[in-house]
Amino acid sequence: MDRYDAVLVGAGIMSSTLASLLHALDPGLRLLLVERLEGPALESSAAVNNAGTGHAANCELNYTPQQPDGSVATAKALSINAAFERSLEFWASLAAKGLLDPASFLHQVPHLSLVWGHDDVAFLQQRHQQLSQLPAFSAMQWSVDASEIADWMPLVMEGRRRDQPLAATRIERGVDLDFGSLTRALLQPLQTAGALEVCFGTGVQGLNRLRTPAMTSGDWQVELKGPSGRRSVQAPFVFLGAGGGALPLLQSSGIPEAADYAGFPVSGQWLVCGKSALVDRHHAKVYGKAKVGAPPMSVPHLDTRWIDGQRSLLFGPYAGFSSKFLKTGSLLDLPLSVRATNLLPMLQVGVNNLSLVKYLINQLRQSETDRMEALRAFLPEARDADWSLSVAGQRVQIIKRTQDGGKLQMGTEVVTAADGSLAALLGASPGASTSVRIMLEVLERCFASQLASDGWQQRLNALIPSYGQDLNADAQLLVNTRQRSDALLGLNT
Repeated sequence: MDRYDAVLVGAGIMSSTLASLLHALDPGLRLLLVERLEGPALESSAAVNNAGTGHAANCELNYTPQQPDGSVATAKALSINAAFERSLEFWASLAAKGLLDPASFLHQVPHLSLVWGHDDVAFLQQRHQQLSQLPAFSAMQWSVDASEIADWMPLVMEGRRRDQPLAATRIERGVDLDFGSLTRALLQPLQTAGALEVCFGTGVQGLNRLRTPAMTSGDWQVELKGPSGRRSVQAPFVFLGAGGGALPLLQSSGIPEAADYAGFPVSGQWLVCGKSALVDRHHAKVYGKAKVGAPPMSVPHLDTRWIDGQRSLLFGPYAGFSSKFLKTGSLLDLPLSVRATNLLPMLQVGVNNLSLVKYLINQLRQSETDRMEALRAFLPEARDADWSLSVAGQRVQIIKRTQDGGKLQMGTEVVTAADGSLAALLGASPGASTSVRIMLEVLERCFASQLASDGWQQRLNALIPSYGQDLNADAQLLVNTRQRSDALLGLNT
């Protein structure tokens, strides 16, 4: 009874998505979910620990970097947009089966980009010109008219200088997501069906490969410590989806692939406003342009946000530094992750990213007055008394050893053992929004033979009808996919 078909570590949006997919594809699988904390989605997936933006590259300017010739690169934006459509498609299928209530985790809210100054206005105009010609972004609106922009975001325009060059883009089909509520909603039917055993308050103490003749070849032995004491379980597959905690677990696995990775933790803070007189007058996620050297998670934005059903305004994030890999982690997380194989790449990243180091130092030195000044760039008439500081989740950016030296990678990356018996997810944004695509990648790399079977293919195509097809290469397929998702999730377009 201590052998499972898969052990998933970390009860966040990634493990819950993978568990949901595995159960849908093979209801007979016996799954174990292990979580160090006392409940699901209490770290990065918790609504209070992230911005909740359904990342589709509608408004995030860092997904379309400017090129030397003045154009913008669109490949990443198209990739992220298609990945988010995969998530919507999967959630829509679960909603159609009565397994998800979209209203419990999803709210429609327009996604906007806002810039000021001649150079940034020119950048945004170029971005709009290129993206609006693509089917994925054909609904993107553009404006330099102050009155029209004021209709889109009245609070943002109040008290703003009228002689300031200003531009904005808008896509109405945007969403705010409560990934904590979504995580719990994904896990509940699996537990009810008896397909998933969940152990809260339980940490992984050891991760070892069994190779003795008496044991099933290739199984992993996972040593656990929980409220009932120590326990040892076995499984042919282990998924490490523990957020920042995935890197130390990956290193403890001993697989050769782990040697290429290190982590750089970045903390964050938000300014939050719950005053209804202000909250009710702003209905948008408004993204600006990041400062030079800022990590992607530090792109400034003013958001309409729903947390546990309560609407509020959120501005930030303000970046900081902590050596913890998790919000509830240890200050020793970073130093204990240093190995002979990743020390040099970490030093190379530090030398080659001095602008980032300088940015983080300046963020750490910020006072309350400094933070309010940054907010007033978005809300000129913001009052100190209306806003309070909230600590966001911890993110661990990827440092990877390459032939060209250590590289700081933004985004997420799946690391797998050569035989597909173990997978770990490293990195940060836009992870949660693209969780379905990422977990499909895990299936493709670790369950390749099962995924090639007729049974799995039929079930997967029923869940994600566009699976295996390129949404960006087939405009009509994109339209059909969006219409289906919008109808089942209650989105108005």
